[in-house]
Amino acid sequence: MSVFRSRPALRWLVPSAAAVVVIGGGAAAGTIVASADPSLPERSAAQLLVDLQNAKVDGLSGTIVQSADLGLPKIQGITEGASADAGLMSLVAGSNTARVWYAGEDKARVALMGTTGENDVIRNGSDVWLWQSEGNTATHLKLPAEAGKKPQSLPTGVPSTPQDAAAAALAAIDDSTKVTTTGAAKVADRDAYELVLSPKATQSLIGQVRLAVDAEKHIPLRVDVYAKNATSPAIRVAFTQISFEKPDAQQFAFNPPPGAKVNESNPAQLEKDAEKAAKEHGKALPPAAADKRAEAAPKVIGEGWASILTAKLPATAGADSKEAEGLLNMLPEASGTWGKGRLFSGSLFSVLVTDDGRVFAGAVAPESLYEAAAKK
Repeated sequence: MSVFRSRPALRWLVPSAAAVVVIGGGAAAGTIVASADPSLPERSAAQLLVDLQNAKVDGLSGTIVQSADLGLPKIQGITEGASADAGLMSLVAGSNTARVWYAGEDKARVALMGTTGENDVIRNGSDVWLWQSEGNTATHLKLPAEAGKKPQSLPTGVPSTPQDAAAAALAAIDDSTKVTTTGAAKVADRDAYELVLSPKATQSLIGQVRLAVDAEKHIPLRVDVYAKNATSPAIRVAFTQISFEKPDAQQFAFNPPPGAKVNESNPAQLEKDAEKAAKEHGKALPPAAADKRAEAAPKVIGEGWASILTAKLPATAGADSKEAEGLLNMLPEASGTWGKGRLFSGSLFSVLVTDDGRVFAGAVAPESLYEAAAKK
């Protein structure tokens, strides 16, 4: 399993000869060395990046704990009063446990263990099963031959394994990132080196991203994301137990239990239908409507760790509109030269929704969003 397989561009990110360019803004790679435990050989930050780039294992299984404390405001119905398994909120507040099994790039399983049930994603060759024990429902997807062998993960939008989190962090490395090491660590009873990514942008709310890299297998065992000036991580995704023995094939064989509701899905047909609908919709749009659609498309302001995503809120009607308005009204009010709106912010991010229907979001302080909103 390679953390770079799903992002081919990362394979060219840190070739040996050019690694020093991204290390400490051009510092010689040999001058930034992990002060490793005496039982571990010294590894520079550049060497650790290359280790990650080339990491590959044939099999593993283990337990992963994901915890988050994003300093979100207490808002009834949004961050309070929801059940422990309330979808995305369970992944951005509190702690979650998952079991993982991996036996090749087309054999992988992730099981998210909740207080009221279990959610699984199982990849076994061309078969993919999505299983929810609560409600006894399963969805079966038959992947086309051209789908490749990319492993599956839980469809939450939030990294569910250290490999997912590390890939996202490593993708952010450019000349706006300082890369160093802090020495050795012990994770899941295994020796590891710690690699540190620090944004150079002062506007970023992210202080550091720390990757604990297995000393032998070179895969990430733990990823910590720290807010600026914080002493404990706002997000941690880490193995608490891991084995590199190849799991038995039975772990990837899924048979729906008695009484289960099974939905069959055809990804290839869904993709074709979506493409056809998009083309027909595009043809039907008059020039004025097409211009409005382009104007509403998300845009990125700035770059790197301090970039801000902005978009126009879609028009809603009926009950959906009232529900959305009710949620927005629970957020703190904000105002400035840009107008008025509502703010939702935590230790790692801020989101501004203006009264005229614009949205600004980024890993930056609210002041940066206000400045972007003022530039209409």
